[in-house]
Amino acid sequence: MSRKKEILARRLGKTVSVSPLRFKLKRLAAQFPVAQAEGLEDWLIDLANARGARIVIRDLDGQHDAPLPNDQIVTNEELVVGLCQLQSLDRPQILRLAAQLISRGAVRFQRLKHLAEQERIGCILAELAIQALRVDPTHLLWRSIQEAFQHERPLKERLLHWTRLAEPVMQHGRCNAERWRLVA
Repeated sequence: MSRKKEILARRLGKTVSVSPLRFKLKRLAAQFPVAQAEGLEDWLIDLANARGARIVIRDLDGQHDAPLPNDQIVTNEELVVGLCQLQSLDRPQILRLAAQLISRGAVRFQRLKHLAEQERIGCILAELAIQALRVDPTHLLWRSIQEAFQHERPLKERLLHWTRLAEPVMQHGRCNAERWRLVA
């Protein structure tokens, strides 16, 4: 299987389960199609971009006019969990979108925790929380996620480096590598 088509679970040595959320998201992706989407992951990227998470975007040459479901149809918590699913293609950059939504506080912790437990992605959120807290150890939502999923077995491989969730703080028009902040 090519690396492009490999799922995240395989790289991490995890198993996947049947996901009611994934069925819902696939149904909505068919109902609200987007240009040049090769799979559910592309649709989720476009949905996250429409919600203001722009750390990762798809290059569509201006073809991004498709209507997408609002946050009543797909909540931000469902979007974050959908981006972090083990059944997703192994494209770590999409995890950056989930982290951006969490960093900006666009999710409700209790709802996110419930969905993460239901979809069995606590290990992903735990690892993202470790990396995010290296940048901002006082971030309340990331701290809550870390505490909620501290019992998760550590992944055998790091998902992302902490710098992929952050940006350097500019000072006098120059990068100040001494200080970073989470992309929100």
